Amino acid sequence: MNEAMKQHGAFSWCELLTKDVEAAKLFYARLFDWTTEDMSMPGMTYTVVKNGADGIGGIMAIPPDAQGMPPMWGCYVTVDNVDLTAKTAMEMGATLIVPPRDIPNVGRFCVIRDPQGAMINAITYKS
Repeated sequence: MNEAMKQHGAFSWCELLTKDVEAAKLFYARLFDWTTEDMSMPGMTYTVVKNGADGIGGIMAIPPDAQGMPPMWGCYVTVDNVDLTAKTAMEMGATLIVPPRDIPNVGRFCVIRDPQGAMINAITYKS
């Protein structure tokens, strides 16, 4: 990931949650000439989407605690402190869909639903 994407406030990652990871990998690889690389993570396989050599996003199965949601793309915004961002968002009328939690070897993230109902992910990457 380039340094600009690690700056506070920058969009840094896009992620597809889907019911059929293999079908999604085939579709997007053909549509956009992306390549994919599967990574083993605790309890799951995560697919990194690459444009050339650069990882630009990921694809994963809809997690058990989100069953019933439709497949969707989400974006991540880099923040200096995800816990403080989550607290501030709640003070501003947002709802935490996923409270701050760790992603092993990546960082810490949360999912915020703003007062109008739109969802966005905030992430603090490990240094």
